[in-house]
Amino acid sequence: MAELTEKNTAEAVKQPTQSKNTGMSTEELIEKYKTPVLAGLGIVVVLIAAFVFYKYNQSEKSTTAQEEMEAAVFYFEQDSLELALKGNPAKEIMGLEEVAEEYAGTDAGNLAAFYTGIIYLKQGKFEQAISHLENYSSSDGIMQARSWAAMGDAYSDLKDGENAIKYYKKAAEHKPNEQLTPSYLMKLALAYEVNKDWKSAAEAYDKIITDFPKSQDVADAKKYKAKAQALSASE
Repeated sequence: MAELTEKNTAEAVKQPTQSKNTGMSTEELIEKYKTPVLAGLGIVVVLIAAFVFYKYNQSEKSTTAQEEMEAAVFYFEQDSLELALKGNPAKEIMGLEEVAEEYAGTDAGNLAAFYTGIIYLKQGKFEQAISHLENYSSSDGIMQARSWAAMGDAYSDLKDGENAIKYYKKAAEHKPNEQLTPSYLMKLALAYEVNKDWKSAAEAYDKIITDFPKSQDVADAKKYKAKAQALSASE
Protein backbone atom coordinates (compact mmCIF):
# COMPACT_ATOMS: atom_id res chain seq x y z
CA MET A 1 0.00 0.00 0.00
CA ALA A 2 1.39 3.45 -0.94
CA GLU A 3 2.45 5.57 1.99
CA LEU A 4 -0.05 8.28 2.76
CA THR A 5 1.96 11.53 2.93
CA GLU A 6 1.09 15.20 2.65
CA LYS A 7 2.75 15.18 -0.80
CA ASN A 8 0.81 12.35 -2.44
CA THR A 9 -2.39 13.47 -0.77
CA ALA A 10 -1.91 16.91 -2.28
CA GLU A 11 -1.19 15.33 -5.66
CA ALA A 12 -4.34 13.24 -5.45
CA VAL A 13 -6.39 16.32 -4.74
CA LYS A 14 -4.90 18.10 -7.74
CA GLN A 15 -5.68 15.23 -10.14
CA PRO A 16 -9.19 15.29 -11.56
CA THR A 17 -11.19 12.23 -10.48
CA GLN A 18 -12.04 9.95 -13.41
CA SER A 19 -15.40 8.36 -13.93
CA LYS A 20 -14.91 4.65 -14.49
CA ASN A 21 -17.98 4.47 -16.68
CA THR A 22 -17.48 7.49 -18.95
CA GLY A 23 -13.76 8.29 -18.79
CA MET A 24 -14.70 11.85 -17.90
CA SER A 25 -13.42 13.57 -14.81
CA THR A 26 -15.84 14.38 -12.02
CA GLU A 27 -15.29 18.06 -12.75
CA GLU A 28 -16.19 17.50 -16.42
CA LEU A 29 -19.32 15.54 -15.44
CA ILE A 30 -20.37 18.31 -13.09
CA GLU A 31 -19.87 20.88 -15.82
CA LYS A 32 -21.76 18.72 -18.32
CA TYR A 33 -24.78 18.21 -16.06
CA LYS A 34 -24.67 21.53 -14.23
CA THR A 35 -27.13 23.24 -16.53
CA PRO A 36 -29.74 20.42 -16.51
CA VAL A 37 -29.44 20.10 -12.73
CA LEU A 38 -29.84 23.83 -12.20
CA ALA A 39 -32.75 23.83 -14.63
CA GLY A 40 -34.29 20.98 -12.66
CA LEU A 41 -33.85 22.89 -9.43
CA GLY A 42 -35.47 25.89 -11.05
CA ILE A 43 -38.46 23.77 -12.03
CA VAL A 44 -38.76 22.46 -8.46
CA VAL A 45 -38.70 26.03 -7.11
CA VAL A 46 -41.38 27.07 -9.60
CA LEU A 47 -43.53 24.04 -8.68
CA ILE A 48 -43.21 24.78 -4.96
CA ALA A 49 -44.16 28.40 -5.54
CA ALA A 50 -47.11 27.30 -7.68
CA PHE A 51 -48.25 24.87 -4.97
CA VAL A 52 -48.02 27.53 -2.25
CA PHE A 53 -50.02 29.93 -4.43
CA TYR A 54 -52.56 27.19 -5.18
CA LYS A 55 -53.04 26.41 -1.47
CA TYR A 56 -53.39 30.12 -0.68
CA ASN A 57 -55.82 30.58 -3.54
CA GLN A 58 -57.83 27.51 -2.47
CA SER A 59 -57.96 28.88 1.08
CA GLU A 60 -59.24 32.21 -0.20
CA LYS A 61 -61.79 30.46 -2.42
CA SER A 62 -62.93 28.28 0.46
CA THR A 63 -63.52 31.34 2.63
CA THR A 64 -65.55 32.95 -0.15
CA ALA A 65 -67.48 29.72 -0.70
CA GLN A 66 -68.32 29.48 3.00
CA GLU A 67 -69.71 33.00 2.89
CA GLU A 68 -71.69 32.21 -0.26
CA MET A 69 -73.27 29.06 1.15
CA GLU A 70 -74.33 30.34 4.58
CA ALA A 71 -77.75 31.48 3.43
CA ALA A 72 -78.29 28.30 1.40
CA VAL A 73 -77.48 26.16 4.44
CA PHE A 74 -80.03 28.19 6.41
CA TYR A 75 -82.63 27.32 3.75
CA PHE A 76 -81.61 23.66 4.06
CA GLU A 77 -82.09 23.74 7.81
CA GLN A 78 -85.53 25.27 7.31
CA ASP A 79 -86.36 22.42 4.90
CA SER A 80 -86.64 24.88 2.00
CA LEU A 81 -84.83 22.40 -0.19
CA GLU A 82 -85.31 24.01 -3.59
CA LEU A 83 -84.08 27.37 -2.36
CA ALA A 84 -81.14 25.67 -0.69
CA LEU A 85 -80.36 23.80 -3.89
CA LYS A 86 -80.82 26.56 -6.48
CA GLY A 87 -80.44 29.68 -4.37
CA ASN A 88 -82.37 32.92 -4.53
CA PRO A 89 -81.15 35.12 -7.41
CA ALA A 90 -83.37 38.00 -6.31
CA LYS A 91 -81.37 38.18 -3.10
CA GLU A 92 -78.08 37.24 -4.80
CA ILE A 93 -77.92 34.00 -2.84
CA MET A 94 -76.08 31.13 -4.49
CA GLY A 95 -77.53 27.66 -4.27
CA LEU A 96 -75.56 24.77 -2.85
CA GLU A 97 -75.32 23.06 -6.22
CA GLU A 98 -73.68 26.14 -7.76
CA VAL A 99 -71.31 26.48 -4.80
CA ALA A 100 -70.31 22.82 -5.19
CA GLU A 101 -69.52 23.34 -8.86
CA GLU A 102 -67.91 26.78 -8.72
CA TYR A 103 -65.80 26.06 -5.65
CA ALA A 104 -64.94 22.43 -6.32
CA GLY A 105 -61.66 21.49 -4.66
CA THR A 106 -62.26 23.66 -1.59
CA ASP A 107 -63.51 22.46 1.78
CA ALA A 108 -66.69 24.51 1.45
CA GLY A 109 -67.30 23.29 -2.10
CA ASN A 110 -66.82 19.75 -0.88
CA LEU A 111 -69.40 20.23 1.89
CA ALA A 112 -71.79 21.84 -0.59
CA ALA A 113 -71.57 18.67 -2.69
CA PHE A 114 -72.69 16.67 0.35
CA TYR A 115 -75.65 18.96 1.01
CA THR A 116 -76.61 18.87 -2.67
CA GLY A 117 -76.55 15.08 -2.70
CA ILE A 118 -78.74 14.92 0.41
CA ILE A 119 -81.25 17.33 -1.08
CA TYR A 120 -81.55 15.29 -4.28
CA LEU A 121 -81.97 12.16 -2.14
CA LYS A 122 -84.80 13.81 -0.21
CA GLN A 123 -86.39 14.84 -3.52
CA GLY A 124 -86.26 11.29 -4.83
CA LYS A 125 -83.74 12.17 -7.56
CA PHE A 126 -81.45 9.29 -6.79
CA GLU A 127 -79.04 9.42 -9.75
CA GLN A 128 -78.33 13.09 -9.08
CA ALA A 129 -77.89 12.34 -5.39
CA ILE A 130 -75.31 9.66 -6.12
CA SER A 131 -73.50 11.90 -8.60
CA HIS A 132 -72.96 14.62 -6.00
CA LEU A 133 -72.27 12.34 -3.05
CA GLU A 134 -69.58 10.62 -5.09
CA ASN A 135 -67.78 13.96 -5.25
CA TYR A 136 -67.75 14.29 -1.48
CA SER A 137 -64.87 13.09 0.67
CA SER A 138 -64.04 13.84 4.27
CA SER A 139 -61.47 12.97 6.90
CA ASP A 140 -64.28 13.26 9.41
CA GLY A 141 -65.39 9.69 10.13
CA ILE A 142 -69.01 10.53 10.88
CA MET A 143 -69.57 12.70 7.79
CA GLN A 144 -67.87 10.28 5.41
CA ALA A 145 -69.89 7.35 6.75
CA ARG A 146 -73.11 9.37 6.46
CA SER A 147 -72.30 10.13 2.85
CA TRP A 148 -71.76 6.45 2.04
CA ALA A 149 -74.94 5.47 3.89
CA ALA A 150 -76.87 8.06 1.87
CA MET A 151 -75.45 6.56 -1.32
CA GLY A 152 -76.61 3.18 -0.05
CA ASP A 153 -80.09 4.62 0.40
CA ALA A 154 -80.08 6.00 -3.13
CA TYR A 155 -78.97 2.69 -4.64
CA SER A 156 -81.53 0.87 -2.52
CA ASP A 157 -84.32 3.06 -3.90
CA LEU A 158 -82.99 2.37 -7.40
CA LYS A 159 -83.32 -1.36 -6.65
CA ASP A 160 -79.56 -1.77 -7.07
CA GLY A 161 -78.97 -4.17 -4.20
CA GLU A 162 -75.33 -4.85 -4.99
CA ASN A 163 -74.29 -1.21 -4.72
CA ALA A 164 -76.61 -0.60 -1.76
CA ILE A 165 -74.80 -3.37 0.12
CA LYS A 166 -71.43 -2.02 -0.98
CA TYR A 167 -72.02 1.47 0.43
CA TYR A 168 -73.87 0.39 3.57
CA LYS A 169 -70.93 -1.88 4.31
CA LYS A 170 -68.44 0.95 3.75
CA ALA A 171 -70.46 3.15 6.11
CA ALA A 172 -70.70 0.44 8.78
CA GLU A 173 -66.99 -0.37 8.68
CA HIS A 174 -65.70 3.22 8.62
CA LYS A 175 -64.60 4.35 12.09
CA PRO A 176 -67.38 2.54 13.99
CA ASN A 177 -69.22 4.42 16.75
CA GLU A 178 -72.10 3.69 19.13
CA GLN A 179 -74.36 6.42 17.76
CA LEU A 180 -74.58 5.65 14.04
CA THR A 181 -72.88 2.37 13.16
CA PRO A 182 -75.75 0.16 14.44
CA SER A 183 -78.19 1.91 12.11
CA TYR A 184 -75.84 1.37 9.17
CA LEU A 185 -75.59 -2.31 10.08
CA MET A 186 -79.39 -2.52 10.16
CA LYS A 187 -79.54 -1.02 6.68
CA LEU A 188 -76.86 -3.46 5.54
CA ALA A 189 -78.72 -6.44 7.00
CA LEU A 190 -81.98 -5.39 5.35
CA ALA A 191 -80.19 -4.96 2.02
CA TYR A 192 -78.86 -8.51 2.39
CA GLU A 193 -82.40 -9.70 3.08
CA VAL A 194 -83.67 -8.05 -0.11
CA ASN A 195 -80.96 -10.00 -1.95
CA LYS A 196 -82.03 -13.20 -0.15
CA ASP A 197 -78.59 -13.48 1.45
CA TRP A 198 -79.91 -14.64 4.81
CA LYS A 199 -76.57 -15.77 6.18
CA SER A 200 -74.95 -12.37 5.66
CA ALA A 201 -78.04 -10.65 7.05
CA ALA A 202 -77.82 -12.75 10.23
CA GLU A 203 -74.13 -11.87 10.56
CA ALA A 204 -74.87 -8.14 10.27
CA TYR A 205 -77.60 -8.38 12.93
CA ASP A 206 -75.25 -10.35 15.15
CA LYS A 207 -72.61 -7.64 14.86
CA ILE A 208 -75.07 -5.12 16.28
CA ILE A 209 -75.88 -7.43 19.18
CA THR A 210 -72.24 -8.28 19.90
CA ASP A 211 -70.42 -5.02 19.24
CA PHE A 212 -73.10 -2.51 20.26
CA PRO A 213 -75.07 -4.15 23.11
CA LYS A 214 -76.39 -0.80 24.40
CA SER A 215 -77.80 0.25 21.03
CA GLN A 216 -81.54 0.81 20.73
CA ASP A 217 -81.38 -1.40 17.62
CA VAL A 218 -80.42 -4.52 19.59
CA ALA A 219 -83.99 -5.70 20.24
CA ASP A 220 -84.88 -5.56 16.53
CA ALA A 221 -81.52 -7.07 15.60
CA LYS A 222 -82.19 -10.10 17.82
CA LYS A 223 -85.65 -10.60 16.34
CA TYR A 224 -84.54 -10.28 12.73
CA LYS A 225 -81.42 -12.35 13.31
CA ALA A 226 -83.56 -15.30 14.41
CA LYS A 227 -85.68 -14.95 11.28
CA ALA A 228 -82.61 -14.69 9.00
CA GLN A 229 -80.99 -17.72 10.62
CA ALA A 230 -84.16 -19.78 10.18
CA LEU A 231 -84.41 -18.86 6.50
CA SER A 232 -80.71 -19.52 5.99
CA ALA A 233 -81.03 -22.98 7.55
CA SER A 234 -83.98 -23.83 5.31
CA GLU A 235 -82.04 -23.16 2.10
